[in-house]
This record gives sequence, structure tokens and C-alpha cells, in this order.
Amino acid sequence: MAELTPLDEKLAEVLGLAQAAQQATTHVAGMEGADAFKKDLAKMSDQAAETERRTDAYIDTLEGRKTAIREKARETKSEAVEMMKTYLEGEEEALDGFEFLSMAEAGELCHWEIVQTIAGAAGDAKAKAIADWAVPVQQTHINGVRDAYLALAVEEAKEMASA
Repeated sequence: MAELTPLDEKLAEVLGLAQAAQQATTHVAGMEGADAFKKDLAKMSDQAAETERRTDAYIDTLEGRKTAIREKARETKSEAVEMMKTYLEGEEEALDGFEFLSMAEAGELCHWEIVQTIAGAAGDAKAKAIADWAVPVQQTHINGVRDAYLALAVEEAKEMASA
């Protein structure tokens, strides 16, 4: 197995997280109370798929390290999906799903900002360009998830008040 650079490791992680995000948004879209957010969740899933595509295309150019990076990406995806299953086990309401997504999206943003910083400092213009694209996408996801969980919290409060 090839020795991975810190940038390679972070690229693997963002690839795995983008793959897991597609599963997470689909899962949350199927939860009780998510109907009003399905369009936004589908867009987030599509953007995660585009993130995966762009990242994987770049990884494809890294001779001698592709396999190792993709293996680490599979591990990251597996860990993220397992975390989602653990967090959402027994939960049916979309509010719980969006709480999980708030953590997942913040983690993705953190990883992309690290890729952006390392790539910039290392002079890897191609990796930095992908990160420069991905960081605002992740910021939009965080804001959208926040809007959703706060809207759902308002609904939760109304239900409590009427009970």
C-alpha cells in the first residue's frame, strides 16, 4: 500500500464523507416530517455526488496512490454511515435527522477547509480549486440544515403548546 501524504488522507476522507452524505440525505428525506425539505435534501445529495465526482476525478490523476486513497475513502464512508445508524437508531422524526446532518455537514466543511489550506500551502492548485468549490457548497449545506432543524423545532414547540 502506498504511503499517503496528509493531503492524500484528507482527500480520502472528503471523498468518503461525500459518499456517506448521499446516504444520509436520502435517509433523512424518508423520516417523518421531512416532506417540506425533500427538495433541499435531494439538492444536497446531488451536490454530494458532484463533490464525489470531482474529488474522484482528481484522485484518478494521482499515480501510485489512487488505490490507497480510495481504500481510506471506503473506511471513512463506512465509519460515517455507522455513526449515522448509531445516532439515528430508533429515531423516526426528521428533527433528529437534521440534528445528525448538522454534525455531518460541519465535519465535511472542516475537512474541506483543511484540504483547502494544505493544498494552498503545498501549491497543489488542482486540489485547492476543488476545495475552493466545495467549501461554499458545504457552507450552504450547513445553513440549509440549520434552517430546517429550526423550522422543525418551531413545529415541535407548537405541538407542545397545543398538547
